[in-house]
Amino acid sequence: MSIKAGLVGLPNVGKSTLFNALTKSNIPAENYPFCTIDPHVAITEVPDKRTARLKTIYNSGKIIPATVTFVDIAGLVKGAAAGEGLGNQFLSHIREVDLILHVVRCFENSDIVHTSGAVDPLSDYETILAELMLKDIESVQKRMEKLPRLIKIAQGKSELKDLIAEQEILVKVQQALESGDANQVRTLIQQAGDVVANELLSAKNFLIIANIAESELDGNAYEQNQHYQQLVKRFGADRVIPVSARVEYELSTMSDADARELMDMYGMQEPSLHHIIASSYKNLGLITFFTCGPKEIHAWPIKKGISVRKAAGEIHSDLERGFICAEVFNCEDLFTAGTEQKLKDTGKIRREGQDYIMQDGDIVDIRFNV
Repeated sequence: MSIKAGLVGLPNVGKSTLFNALTKSNIPAENYPFCTIDPHVAITEVPDKRTARLKTIYNSGKIIPATVTFVDIAGLVKGAAAGEGLGNQFLSHIREVDLILHVVRCFENSDIVHTSGAVDPLSDYETILAELMLKDIESVQKRMEKLPRLIKIAQGKSELKDLIAEQEILVKVQQALESGDANQVRTLIQQAGDVVANELLSAKNFLIIANIAESELDGNAYEQNQHYQQLVKRFGADRVIPVSARVEYELSTMSDADARELMDMYGMQEPSLHHIIASSYKNLGLITFFTCGPKEIHAWPIKKGISVRKAAGEIHSDLERGFICAEVFNCEDLFTAGTEQKLKDTGKIRREGQDYIMQDGDIVDIRFNV
């Protein structure tokens, strides 16, 4: 499945530097606004230690990891919703992503110009959110102008009920947008489910990437950073990820040995990028299942809660269309047992029908006929 997370932020907050580290790419990262004019897209592997263990057990030739697509979206400015700074183009790029990563600056550096003249990550976030909400107001107004005519046409038809429900919800959504209550907008959209046709930018799931100074990594000194503290107070620690974009970029260009030495210097157990990728994966509501054999270990990302038949369709449409059943067991049971044969001996390999709900770490072998 194609999953996209978009990095957004005001100019000069370290967004493109972070993107370079995430994807080991080399797009420009200059000290002036709009260096990134077009969105840059790259596919990044999802770190998963289970794949290496499975490769050893199956003596597989290669690993195909699960991936997330990251999009570096050019820096937004106040007035983007009205077209300022190529705003309409940038906002359309945000519409295409599944998760928004708000990159905000939490470090002081007089050599790097801040567009508003002072470091204030909450204000930066509010500036971007305000532009998203202004664009949403425009989208909702356009939809509401169409609904009376659609309701009139739908009299006596099955879709009438949904159109009336959509109209009622959009009235509340518009009120929440105009009052600047993004949390209420998200709540209303979640409750509406598929009733609301418009996908609203301000209702998208999001994480906050707090770009801190290199010196604040050692001993988790960033926890004393007042900007970081304000972000945690506002959004909660689970939604705020502290990162030094500069250090992450340096790590991405080093050999494993040199990177380990630098991480030890800063007291880091692993690159912060792993946390970003894993958190993005989690916040997108994804889990991983595996197909395993001597040729390859393949990690497949799927939405949590889908059936094994739908999961089979991620491998190939024929497997979903001709699905008969699936042999299923979990990788954790395999790690304990050591071999598939031992799992069979203990009855832990199950035959499941099409309605079985997939669990993270499941290994499947699909039986089908087309």
